[in-house]
Amino acid sequence: MDEKISVLLVDDHAVVRTGFKTYLGLSEHIGSVFESDRCESACRIYELHRPRVVVMDLSMPGIGGFEVIRRLLSRDPQCKILVFSIHDELIYVSRAIKAGVKGYLVKSSDPELLITAVTCIAAGGTFVAPVLAQKLAMNTSDEALQEKRIKQLTPREFDIFCLLAKGKSTREVAEQLFVSHKTVCNNATTIKDKLGIKTLSELALLANRHGLIKEVADR
Repeated sequence: MDEKISVLLVDDHAVVRTGFKTYLGLSEHIGSVFESDRCESACRIYELHRPRVVVMDLSMPGIGGFEVIRRLLSRDPQCKILVFSIHDELIYVSRAIKAGVKGYLVKSSDPELLITAVTCIAAGGTFVAPVLAQKLAMNTSDEALQEKRIKQLTPREFDIFCLLAKGKSTREVAEQLFVSHKTVCNNATTIKDKLGIKTLSELALLANRHGLIKEVADR
């Protein structure tokens, strides 16, 4: 890569930024490194310098990491963002990727991965820490299996599934669908067996995860 990569570091801890900056400086591929300790200033610095890659934490004071991702990408859809966070839960990784980031690393990763990720993303690629990528792949397989199971529900079972997920009681479902309470209870048991779940809470979570309901009542 001929042109050196400019980087914007966004982290509210000065010691952490100094460590990142020092490590990035060891690479011959890295050029200017700008810093920001808040999300609001990160947007201004990005507009001023247009760095090739933004390396940012998610847990930030002020508007927060996900909001700055949204703002940066709304202003520049070509903005290349690498999340570098303590959070290794898949919900954070999935949400960040869906928001449009190009990479995700956890701060416990091998330090060498930071430079690898930055250079990869600057070149137009994507980079997710190997351990997280493996978990995501397994999670995707699980979701595909769940979706297949949902498709196997009969039309009646699907209607009951959605109503129960919205927080309706079995009696309320029976009244709404004009069927007996016993029919709903029997179908509810069959639905849980087909989906491989045991509780209504799991049922609601599954429906919400697949976008089948907009709002799930607390149970």
